[in-house]
Amino acid sequence: MNVALEKPSLWQRIRPVFQGFDMPLLVITLVMCGIGLVTMYSVGYDSGTRFGDQSRNVMLAFAVMFGIAQIPPQRLMTLAIPLYTLGVVLLLLVATPHVGITKKGATRWLNVGMVIQPSEVLKLAMPLMLAWWFQRREGQLRMVDFLVAGGLLLLPVGLIIKQPDLGTAMLVLSAGLYVIFFAGLSWRLIIPVVLVGAMAITGIVTYEERLCQPDVAWIGLHEYQKNRVCTLLDPTTDPLGKGFHIIQGMIAIGSGGVFGKGFMQGTQTHLEFIPERTTDFVFAAFSEEQGLVGCLVLIVGFLALIVRGLMIAAQAPTLFSRLLAGALSLSFFTYAFVNMGMVSGILPVVGVPLPFISYGGTAMVTLGLALGMLMSIARSRGLMQR
Repeated sequence: MNVALEKPSLWQRIRPVFQGFDMPLLVITLVMCGIGLVTMYSVGYDSGTRFGDQSRNVMLAFAVMFGIAQIPPQRLMTLAIPLYTLGVVLLLLVATPHVGITKKGATRWLNVGMVIQPSEVLKLAMPLMLAWWFQRREGQLRMVDFLVAGGLLLLPVGLIIKQPDLGTAMLVLSAGLYVIFFAGLSWRLIIPVVLVGAMAITGIVTYEERLCQPDVAWIGLHEYQKNRVCTLLDPTTDPLGKGFHIIQGMIAIGSGGVFGKGFMQGTQTHLEFIPERTTDFVFAAFSEEQGLVGCLVLIVGFLALIVRGLMIAAQAPTLFSRLLAGALSLSFFTYAFVNMGMVSGILPVVGVPLPFISYGGTAMVTLGLALGMLMSIARSRGLMQR
């Protein structure tokens, strides 16, 4: 009788909340956050409160991840249309004269009681929306369905490019393309696009000297975007101006050698030769102090995260969950590849943070949302198996 009336313990009451969490994904996330905080302490200890603020951002990201993980994928699917619609409406408001806020020549922000950047909403709303669309068309996919998906993708991407914000547009575009690819887009349509892109890059590299003349305008690109590409091809043309970021980043990476200069010992970093060393160019600072070995550890961490995410996608119970998990997993690859590539001098400089490592509240919250969705999909698989 006493046993029957005994109150459940605190752990017994909260244990259901933690059931089904994907432990490999959680461990990888904890390790990567640990690397990020150690790096931020080293490169940002003389930059005010960066380490303390980033610690708060990490805790906020975990809280967001934990909260989103409690929402089943079926409920996440109902958020697709409202989030996508909200994002597009906010982008249209940004593009409206005298409504959007302009900083440094770009109109990307909106004041809704607080200043927000609506394009951030589309980083997650886009794969949600397209996964919802293909879920609705499951079993009866036609070419017109892929065309509709392309229209849903290109509308916000075009608005973001117009701001201009090529970096965010690239991230939103890639997230949408991953969904379309996983939905079954034919290789016969993918290969020609890849070939055209390869030919365009080859042409730019081959005729770089002629194309980069000041009087040559590039169709579809702003002047500063043209300058970024030309600076990438030959940063020595303006070593103290447009090429300074790339040159200093490559010097820092190269000076790290195999084992690095050691924790808090980076000279390029702490003598302030590396611009934005706690945000966009944090990989250069990390490479200088940790060397090739540290970079390999970081890359293995990202690969483990991506592979685990794809495993969750492969075992997901519904098409919506599979498409969403697959797109989110490969989005981590896009973030890491673009950031490391621009710092290393193989891609143009764009404002793309390095997940877990770069300083930023918005970036960490977005990361927490994406990881929470993966956790939600993993939990739904585990609960269904029970």
